[in-house]
Amino acid sequence: MNHPRIGIRPTIDGRWGGVRESLEEQTMNMAKRAAKLISENLRYPDGEPVEVVISPTTIGGGGEAAICEEYFSKENVVGTLTVTPCWCYGTETMDLNPNTIKAVWGFNGTERPGAVYLAAVMAAYAQRGLPAFSIYGTEVQDKDETTITEDVKKKILDFARAAVAVGIMKNKSYVNIGAVSMGIAGSVVNVDFLQKYLGMRTEWVDMTEVLRRINLEIYDHEEYEKALAWVKEYCKEGMDINAGKNFPEVITKSRYIPDDKQWEFCVKHVLIVRDILYGNPKLSALGWHEEALGRNAIAGGFQGQRMWTDWLPNADFTEAIMASGFNWNGKKMPTPFATENDTLNGVAMMFGWLSTGKAPIFSDVRTYWSPDAVKRVSGKELSGHAKNGIIHLINSGASCLDASAAAKDANGKGTMKEWWNLTKEDIKACCEATDWCRADYEYFRGGGFSSHFKTAAEMPVTMIRVNMVEGVGPTLQVIEGHTCVLEDEVHKILDERTSKTWPTTWFAPKIGVGAADSVYNVMAKWGANHGATVEGHVGDRLLTLASMLRIPVAFHNVEEGRIFRPHSFNGFGTADLEGQDYRACAYYGPLYK
Repeated sequence: MNHPRIGIRPTIDGRWGGVRESLEEQTMNMAKRAAKLISENLRYPDGEPVEVVISPTTIGGGGEAAICEEYFSKENVVGTLTVTPCWCYGTETMDLNPNTIKAVWGFNGTERPGAVYLAAVMAAYAQRGLPAFSIYGTEVQDKDETTITEDVKKKILDFARAAVAVGIMKNKSYVNIGAVSMGIAGSVVNVDFLQKYLGMRTEWVDMTEVLRRINLEIYDHEEYEKALAWVKEYCKEGMDINAGKNFPEVITKSRYIPDDKQWEFCVKHVLIVRDILYGNPKLSALGWHEEALGRNAIAGGFQGQRMWTDWLPNADFTEAIMASGFNWNGKKMPTPFATENDTLNGVAMMFGWLSTGKAPIFSDVRTYWSPDAVKRVSGKELSGHAKNGIIHLINSGASCLDASAAAKDANGKGTMKEWWNLTKEDIKACCEATDWCRADYEYFRGGGFSSHFKTAAEMPVTMIRVNMVEGVGPTLQVIEGHTCVLEDEVHKILDERTSKTWPTTWFAPKIGVGAADSVYNVMAKWGANHGATVEGHVGDRLLTLASMLRIPVAFHNVEEGRIFRPHSFNGFGTADLEGQDYRACAYYGPLYK
């Protein structure tokens, strides 16, 4: 994986003859502390620690700024953090590279005016049209202080995490396997959005390519046998909703893959889809050199319905396994992979995964259940996080198996973990919590298997959606809340009113913040039929990332004090932060315009 780096720029008072010399050690140590904080707390999506480089010299003026820039240009630096404990010459020391994302940490100390430089350079960035994040601690520290206050730590890490996410996406591909599914607008991929806002390439592969590779056996046969054996051991079959039904001929004659061969087909499918996205050097040894290269993907989606699923097994197994933090080889990096090729929701999955390192959940935003409605059909009252109502998140496809919440934290509570922290016990538990139900032939004539589980722990989560709005462009929705565990009887009654062979997550949004004034309004204001969900209350991280990409946030419930955007956004108004965000994003435009 491409590893974009964070570059630390230690700036300093340029006056030689006693001033600069007295500040060299303090300034460089400040840079080293920031670098250590980032590298010890953040990881790339592949699990490796985030790499940080420090300017070879402190920066007192334009000459040293140029030395730093030349060094960073060779080090794949995507974001720069300028640090200083003192006054510096603002326009002479600032990062003027239009292609880096910028932040400045001005030390809050009284001996030297680091805060004055911070204010001066923020003004310079605003005047030059280069949005930069301002980092300034709430507490005064002594000049020889070697700790970073908690509020400063959070801002440094939020900036670096989002900047790295921007760098990870750049020059990667979103791979559409198939085209538009059932008229879903999110499946109509917008190449301008991917290119200009995310710096990504768009790739298309016809679904017949999967059939070609199955029929010509273009896959790793050894891994296929391993994966199939794993499926037989760990993927237990659940209910067959088709049993006893008399289907019309149009359905019965559409089944092309025999029942006893469907798992073999599904396993080949996931291997081939993975190879299409990432490539596989083992294919070259089989004589398939072009296929071995892959598409340089970071995310993708599969059309499926209906041209595929009307006669072939659905892609639910592929979608679930691709998005999960493990497979037959053990723990592995998740792939944001969208059901029905809903590219906009695939991007939302990608944002959530890059912000957490955890597998993203793809769901239909299916039903709002009010407390009264639940009591009417079940006779029971909702309580706890669910007391104000719940939203049923359910989908046949890319609900990662991690979403079963069968993994355990240090206290033995169910959770979802960064994929690199999954244990063998966690993986086994997630498999045991999931069964695989025969696809409903009325929906999927060709058969296949759908993952089936319920999220069995109450966890903080964040639901995300990217939307395209004519006259605005891309927008983001971010709603924090909790998963809910209902009484078994209540879950069964509610769950069986809909597609009962699919995985369910009961979601209770956090209400009372911003426009999220009720659970009903979260459902009513949601921008599309799908949403992506990740573990943790990480809405603030997503708002920071969106501001870097110049994507306004249309609907969120993140408290104002947690919002961290570039300082120059304040120049677009301060009383209405949503309006400020829209105006700033519209003016600055996409990151790669």
